[in-house]
Amino acid sequence: MITVYSIFLTITVYIFSRKFGQRYSSPLTSPVFLSTLIVIVLLVGSHITYYEYTPAKKIMTYLLGPATVALAVPIYKNRTLLAQYLSAACAGLLIGTITTILSALIIAKCFFLSNMLLLPLTIKSVTVPVATEVGKIIKGNVSLIAAFVIITGMIGAMFGPRLLNLFKIDHPFARGLSIGTIAHGIGTAEAVREGEIQGAVAGAAMGIAALLISFVIPYIIPFLL
Repeated sequence: MITVYSIFLTITVYIFSRKFGQRYSSPLTSPVFLSTLIVIVLLVGSHITYYEYTPAKKIMTYLLGPATVALAVPIYKNRTLLAQYLSAACAGLLIGTITTILSALIIAKCFFLSNMLLLPLTIKSVTVPVATEVGKIIKGNVSLIAAFVIITGMIGAMFGPRLLNLFKIDHPFARGLSIGTIAHGIGTAEAVREGEIQGAVAGAAMGIAALLISFVIPYIIPFLL
């Protein structure tokens, strides 16, 4: 009964957050952020523990697989556009991936963070399933990795489009590439809301960025610690 209630609650809150965010546009009304906040408050108010919520979470997380595969449809439909900007996309992905790693290292060193925090920060822009596997290879704290990845995605979804607007970056390809590279799946969901091209490019960028970091991080981490 709790599982059914939790699923219904999560879906209902997300639909409400989508509609509320469309009416009152703000970083704080980003659907992922707002719905997460509301669900936490309601679960605490209902005295439902995290462990009681876990079965519902697993069912909904399982559906991420088909949802991720579904991203291949807009990518295929826009394959000509992707081929047209292939060189620029590769350059952007490479620079974006390197920037995410270097920014994490600079922040960690400036604030004298321990390796326990530094390691998760280096893979904060990779989708959770990939990040946790890479984390095991580099002996990072999996719980921290998941937390940093989710926080990064939420911040990217909340502020990414607004930063792009601020710098007058309005090309659909550029917007999708930047959001997908930095904010993985959560950012890609936000890019899909902007348009099909943004969503397709963000989905492709998310996957390629994950591959790049998966190959790079395990080899460079020993030299950076």
